[in-house]
Amino acid sequence: MSTDILPRVDSPEITMVWSYGGLNAAEMASKVTSFAEIATPNNVDDLAEVSSETSNGMGLVKLRFQPYANMATAQAQTTSISQTILRRMPAGTSPPLVIRTRPSSVPILQLVLASDTMTSGQLYDYARLNLRSQLQSVPGMRITLPYGGSARQIMIDLNPDALNAFGLSPAEVSAAVSRQNLTLPAGSIREGSHELPVEINASPENVQAFLDLPLRSNNGTTLLLRDVANVRDGEAVPTNIARLDGQNAVMLSILELGDASTVDIIDGIFERLPGIRAAAPTGLSIEPIFDQSVFVRAAVRGVEYKILLVGGLVASVVLLFMGSWRSTLIVLTSIPLALLCSIIGLRLAGATFNLMTLTGLALAIGILVDNALVEIENIKRQIGLGKDVPTAILDGAREVAFLYPREGDHQRTAARHW
Repeated sequence: MSTDILPRVDSPEITMVWSYGGLNAAEMASKVTSFAEIATPNNVDDLAEVSSETSNGMGLVKLRFQPYANMATAQAQTTSISQTILRRMPAGTSPPLVIRTRPSSVPILQLVLASDTMTSGQLYDYARLNLRSQLQSVPGMRITLPYGGSARQIMIDLNPDALNAFGLSPAEVSAAVSRQNLTLPAGSIREGSHELPVEINASPENVQAFLDLPLRSNNGTTLLLRDVANVRDGEAVPTNIARLDGQNAVMLSILELGDASTVDIIDGIFERLPGIRAAAPTGLSIEPIFDQSVFVRAAVRGVEYKILLVGGLVASVVLLFMGSWRSTLIVLTSIPLALLCSIIGLRLAGATFNLMTLTGLALAIGILVDNALVEIENIKRQIGLGKDVPTAILDGAREVAFLYPREGDHQRTAARHW
């Protein structure tokens, strides 16, 4: 059975994440978020509520559906309408992320990559490209983008004085770089029995090539990017930071998907970590800082401990008061068999091992012990009265099942009549 910290909660909710870098919150709300919030209810079925949150460059549209809604259809409709209204959004708006949200979708493991020899950009790229690709094949999980560090970028630092001297604006430089940074197919050439593809590849391959990009030509003089800017292989401006014992670091969160088991996912990751660490760059450490399976394993161990403790106490009580190894074995056999039936029922109902089900099983052990002891004692007493085994078992079970407010002959007489 799948083992988790809490029961799964499948809430019928979907979130659309719209982004437009640099747009302030007021403009983002009026031109992106509000339009998506208005257009979605007209094209998506079984909606119960639509709400939104907007910040600088980011808009979240949250869709909550009716309990009977088909979430696969709802997600398909949401994705379809988001791609349709994208053409009505301001130019430069990124396609939205459509995410099925669940209250139980929380990080089950967090890994931190730290190094004193690697830059923040190198750590970010290693976590995003190398580590994620090595762990992605573990079934039942999703890995977030790294938190902390900065993505690698080719940075063009403009010289304001040079721009003024040549009469250029930053927008003109950006447009010129975009026009030059192109890779286009141009068809093919046939020569004899050979057909050769022809490409136009103007994409710069290094910083020097960026410096040589032409911006404008005037009277036979070509203005190059190096004349108005400096180009460097750098990193994006960081918006968050992570540290591990003072070292540069980035953090990855692993989330559970579908019916996967938390314990199985984390075990699969830990099996691969030694090989990943051995192949990692020198000075890079990969450490878990949060592991949800610790709580799950503790709950399982707690139930196992209670089963063993109860079994030992029951065996001692039965041997002490009844002096029968046979009765002791019967009681000790009934407890795991009853638990096994409960687990089969949980499995058929689609439940998981979690703190709630394990706590319920732990509490049920006490009831099992009580019933087993009383049942065995009654059957043994019936056999002691001279009845054959089938009759003793039947009468003993009847007497246990029948509850009478008073003790004595009236209770036994009522049990026999019953």
